Amino acid sequence: MFLRTFVANKPIMPKIRADLTVCERTMLTPHHALLTLTARNLPVCRPGQFVNVRVRENDTTFLRRPISIHYYNGADRLQLLVHDVGPATHALCQTPVGHTLDCLLPLGNGFTLPTKAQRALLIGGGVGVAPLLFLAEELKKRGSDVTFILGGKTKADILRTDAFQPYGHLFLTTEDGSAGTRGFVTQHPAMQDRYEQIYTCGPKPMMQAVAHIAKQHNTPCEASLENLMACGLGACLCCVEKTTLGHRCTCTEGPVFDTRQLLW
Repeated sequence: MFLRTFVANKPIMPKIRADLTVCERTMLTPHHALLTLTARNLPVCRPGQFVNVRVRENDTTFLRRPISIHYYNGADRLQLLVHDVGPATHALCQTPVGHTLDCLLPLGNGFTLPTKAQRALLIGGGVGVAPLLFLAEELKKRGSDVTFILGGKTKADILRTDAFQPYGHLFLTTEDGSAGTRGFVTQHPAMQDRYEQIYTCGPKPMMQAVAHIAKQHNTPCEASLENLMACGLGACLCCVEKTTLGHRCTCTEGPVFDTRQLLW
């Protein structure tokens, strides 16, 4: 099924609605689930795009939930990293293997991928690491030298380090020092090295700090915003972000933005 809508008289390209089958479910922590979904002939997905998932549970979950594409195999399988923070995401985390999820995908604009090898820094905080795995694989395919700085409040907030390790140099930070270096991601020594591109996703204060350092070093930086997105198609306007180019819908013109365009 194809959907088409219009925002500010600009047509949005059709998106596919598909029933994706849960073929694997792994609880990484009591509050984080890794869902592996499959379907024939999935559309081409790009790092940084997301899936809008319908949750059929109760009256509080009638809106779809936007979830970053954590990994995509290029054919018939993708993964979602879901943080249990409310009734809808709790229901998603508990979805049994064999059940299907009604999804719209792929939505939004993804990260800018280089045309040649480059030295790239990927910075994630908490569940904000979700879109960075798919991105890292695509960068590695292009011969890029990838460095990760992944952070959280405690060791329990650091997710899927084993999955990230094959793609680059991995550094961890925690606020309490229970894993990696004590402190914030922006305080890690690797942050001061020179890179040709920085990508980040996580809490807004963290991304703002990353963007500030990138500006100081005159390094291009892209951030995947986590604004509240209800429709995912630019119709409800609840995810609007103020930019140097005016007001932009995060779900259709993001979620990835060049931080130089953000009024931070």
